Amino acid sequence: MISSLRGRIAHVDAESLVLEVGGVGLSVFVSPQLLHGAHTGNDLHLHTNLIVREDALTLFGFETREELVVFTQLLGVTGVGPKSALGVLATLTVDQIAEAVIADDDAPFRRVSGIGPKTAKLIVVQLSGKLAPPRPTVVAGVSTAAPAVAVQVTQALIGLGWSERVAADAVASVAADAGESDRASVSALLRLTLAMLGPARKESVGG
Repeated sequence: MISSLRGRIAHVDAESLVLEVGGVGLSVFVSPQLLHGAHTGNDLHLHTNLIVREDALTLFGFETREELVVFTQLLGVTGVGPKSALGVLATLTVDQIAEAVIADDDAPFRRVSGIGPKTAKLIVVQLSGKLAPPRPTVVAGVSTAAPAVAVQVTQALIGLGWSERVAADAVASVAADAGESDRASVSALLRLTLAMLGPARKESVGG
């Protein structure tokens, strides 16, 4: 198994690049974003996955280990091949993929070229519990709740009787003052938000 490559870019094609390693040119399929910044003569380090088939050996390369891990997980989903998995990573970031899976939302995957509704749903179902949670988003130097965490807490509050607007505003307000570990935890953020909303709950439910 070829798990990584470091070498000089010898050529850039429409979907792949040739990386010269030890005098050998290896063709590697990469994302459009990576291709856009790839220039002949530049050095490049890639985390790779070698797909072995009867008629071909194909390399897929990624700038980060996290992308490689998600690519490998996607290959385990029924109906997702290497090109489709690469398409998902070309359209969504690792955190966006994790957020969609945690929120049980297949809409982002349906926007990927070559991914139909059935396969999009399978990605969400079969990757559930297998991906690392998204990292908290940092805005203006202040860490806020990761979107997937905020969505789950908001949905839980709606289920308890609060309106979507009240729930969403409360989650945002609590997340702004909470510690980093609480912002990254659904149970902790829900507990803190309930503590703030508690006194007004009957009024909210009754309205």
